[in-house]
Amino acid sequence: MEENKESNSMDNCEFPSKKVIEFKPPVYEQRYYFVKNLVNQHGLKKIADLGYGDATLLWMLKYHRCVECLVGVDIAAQPFEWGGGRLSPGVGGFIIPRELDLTITLYRGSVVQKDSRLRGFDLITCIELIEHLDSEDLAKFPEVVFGYFSPGMVVISTPNSEFNPLFPASTFRNPDHRFEWDRKQFQTWALDVGKLYSYSVEFTGVGDPPAGAEHVGYCTQIGVFQKNIAKATGSSISEPEEHVYEVVSILREAATRVYRTSYPSLQQRKYFRFTLSIEAVKAIDLMKSRFLRGLRKKEGDRVVPLGSCTPQHGLTEAQRAEIEQSPKPYSVGENFYVPLERLIIYPKVNHLVAGNVEKLRTVLAEGLRLNQDQTAVRVELVDYNTQRLFDEHLVSPALES
Repeated sequence: MEENKESNSMDNCEFPSKKVIEFKPPVYEQRYYFVKNLVNQHGLKKIADLGYGDATLLWMLKYHRCVECLVGVDIAAQPFEWGGGRLSPGVGGFIIPRELDLTITLYRGSVVQKDSRLRGFDLITCIELIEHLDSEDLAKFPEVVFGYFSPGMVVISTPNSEFNPLFPASTFRNPDHRFEWDRKQFQTWALDVGKLYSYSVEFTGVGDPPAGAEHVGYCTQIGVFQKNIAKATGSSISEPEEHVYEVVSILREAATRVYRTSYPSLQQRKYFRFTLSIEAVKAIDLMKSRFLRGLRKKEGDRVVPLGSCTPQHGLTEAQRAEIEQSPKPYSVGENFYVPLERLIIYPKVNHLVAGNVEKLRTVLAEGLRLNQDQTAVRVELVDYNTQRLFDEHLVSPALES
């Protein structure tokens, strides 16, 4: 039994006496985009891909904001070179962390083995998988995937044999295929499985047939199974944990490591504090620049702006109006102060702390300086960026009150 999702050799093909069948994009990409759109549509968080092959689908799904857990299972899984390739977080993931946690784990094992770590997922995908199973494993497959794993949704794609006469080969599309079903065979099997395990099924596909051959249906047929929640809740049975899958290794020189990676996210305090501080400093720098360029006047020991310190870009009119009504920034000596009540109105800052001034105060106090009563952020009035304004004589003088 082989479980993989390499692109089918007949995704685009040409042969004597028949026209070229060209799919744009190739059918294997259309299958992945189908799953990608489904994840977006339903906001799915935990997804397992059975027979993940080169992990392209997992790689595509890792960019979804809603996804928090990705698992791949493949019996033919081979150790990755150090770093896990494109599944590992890049530099950008540390600079701009995800909002939600994300872990990716790869296992080596058979899809007809029960492993409790795959139970209760939102979605399990089986893309061009079942046709690689022999009759014995195919018989076990529904009980393991639908009965034991019991995900909220299952997507199964498989070749539509009615499309095959349009291809050069008169038999199977891949020599490793144990069978290829027509639409009636697949739908009969799928409906029987759905009825047995309390899933509804909708049928669709990807890879449109050429003009004049619409009667054969899609090149790839797809079944989308959705758990009947009412029945599934009533039949919940507690079973002991079983861990049979082997975690895929990463090669590094002579050593090996398991492939499990976690992404930086705003759920982790150090990344949240870093991101919030960056957004706060960006907003403060914009205000400081406008403060120095605009007219100012002295009021006691403070220098306050006469005009607006609100940026003209990146804000809606309503946001600008709200900022203008908040306490204004000011300077005292060589320091510039921005009240937290003003800072929190800036959209990115507000989003990060959900409008909570106390949370903003607590987090910023860990990395930035606040004034004595902790109502404003304090930064240097003249720094590397604002020095340029002085050098170019763009700073307006403060007027005496």
